[in-house]
Order: sequence, then structure tokens, then C-alpha cells
Amino acid sequence: MPNSLITPPQKIISASRESLLAMWQAKFIRRRLCELYPQTEISILGMTTRGDQILDQSLSKIGGKGLFVKELEQALEDGRADIAVHSMKDMPMNVPEGFTLATITAREDPRDAFVSTQFANLEALPENSVVGTSSLRRESQLRAQFPHLQVNPLRGNVQTRLRKLDEGQYAAIILAAAGLKRLELSERITALLSPEQSLPAVGQGALGIECRADRPDLVALLQPLHHQETAYCVSAERAMSRVLGGSCQIPLGAFAEIDGDNLYLRGFVASPDGKRMVSETLNGKPETGEAMGQQLAQNLIAQGADEILAALVPEQGWK
Repeated sequence: MPNSLITPPQKIISASRESLLAMWQAKFIRRRLCELYPQTEISILGMTTRGDQILDQSLSKIGGKGLFVKELEQALEDGRADIAVHSMKDMPMNVPEGFTLATITAREDPRDAFVSTQFANLEALPENSVVGTSSLRRESQLRAQFPHLQVNPLRGNVQTRLRKLDEGQYAAIILAAAGLKRLELSERITALLSPEQSLPAVGQGALGIECRADRPDLVALLQPLHHQETAYCVSAERAMSRVLGGSCQIPLGAFAEIDGDNLYLRGFVASPDGKRMVSETLNGKPETGEAMGQQLAQNLIAQGADEILAALVPEQGWK
């Protein structure tokens, strides 16, 4: 239900990356807001970010997923846009001062998807088959379970990645199921990977809406789009990652789900080659998710995550 105590503005401008998936997300939010506030004009400001421009290097080498967010935040700061729609798995773990994450929407399928034109699943891939992924998280899990496979970098939007697969550059690729489903490409999913096979990225499948911290009016207007169960889960995942300095440079996964009155949180940290991996599971009340995430991170550190991290990002001072 719309907030009857807030007078909606005449216009809301939403900043978004210009990829098909990002624009789908922005249009989805626009549609929801138009239903809630039919008198308000909702427009989308499409932008190309540095993360979209640099496609010949892996994200871990060029600065991480924050490259998909900074230009959108600049548009908020400049007043060119009122809100920005993000995939939560692209959001840095710390929201910059002056901004706030106003809303987290209900989660789409959080799992990873196995996509191939020749093989039914990961187990069917012959030795030395090339698997494409842009994620160190996926790469480390693949190498740990299937050391006989080759894992090669794969950048570009969803359509570009599928084209490279269809051209035969890869025997299979791993993508987020949520993106394929949102783009009505579910038929391309050969198999869905369970969290046991591939623990999802922090926030995978959820959308976040960001605005300036000095816009409580927008925060109030966006509350009908907020999904508290998803927010509890994503908050737990982000808290774990934040303690561990989570970024594209770290093979790290976290996934929370609520069953009845309990939130179950799983997390891992690994070396990129998958030879060293520590993992842990906790459960507790959903509203304690952030504290659970922090505790899970400390448990992983006690298991040796700090040693793995020290080898990967020594500049962070892990000891």
C-alpha cells in the first residue's frame, strides 16, 4: 500500500545502467511505482558505467563491482536522478556516506545456472572442458569440485556471454538464474545449481533501491516495495562479507534463507584454485541476521579464512 501520509512528487528520475538486464530491473521498479503513485511521472536515466566499458579484464583486476555503481551514485549526488536501481550482488558492502539503501525487493531465484548447448550438467563435462565465468566465487567452487575442468574468464552482458557459448568458445558457462529468468531466457538454463554445488553471491537475485540520505520522503515512498524477509537474508549475507572485506578480489559466497522462524546462513571463503576452502553454517532469528553474519565471519576467520585472505589481499593487513 502507498504511504498516504507522504505526498508523492510530480516526477521521480531513476538512474540505471543501460544493459538489457539493468534496464529490465529499472523498468520493473518503474512499473511498481507507477501502480502505487499513478500521478507521478517516473522516468529512467540510462548510464554507461566503467564496469560496462572495460570488458577485456576481469572485474577483480579493475576494481570490482563498485564500478557498476559509482556513476549512478554521482547522478544522485548531482541531482540528475532521485533513485538508483541496483542488483544487490553488484552493491559494494559499504554504502558511501550521504547515501542510503532505501529498499530491498523480494528475491528472484538466487541460484547459479549451468548453461550449455551440449552437456546436461557439470558432471557430464569431459576432462579439460572450458567453463566460462566472471566470478572468482564460482571459479573457486568449480575448481574444488571439478579440478579436471578449465575455468576461463567470461565478461560482457548476458546476451554477449550466451553468444560466446553458442560460438563454441566454451563448453558451458555459469550465470545467475535470476538474470536469465528476468530476461525471459529460462529456456537457456540447462540445469540449476543447488547452493551445495555453488553457493550464491551475496545479495544474488535481490534488487536494491538507493537514494540520498537526505531524502526521507523517497525512503518513505519506496517502503511498499520493501520485502522484509529478503532484507533480513541480504543483511546477514552482507554483514558476513563486510567483515571479511568482501569484493571481486575474494572468492567468497554467502546465502541466507528463512525457514519458519529461523534464518539459516551459509558462507565460505576459498583460494581461487579451490584448494583451500573454509565454510560454516549458522541459524538464528531473522531479525538477528546482521549479528549472525558478523559471527559467521569470525568463525571463518577462526578456521583460517584470514590466512586465505592475507594471500589474496595483503594490502588489507590480514594476519
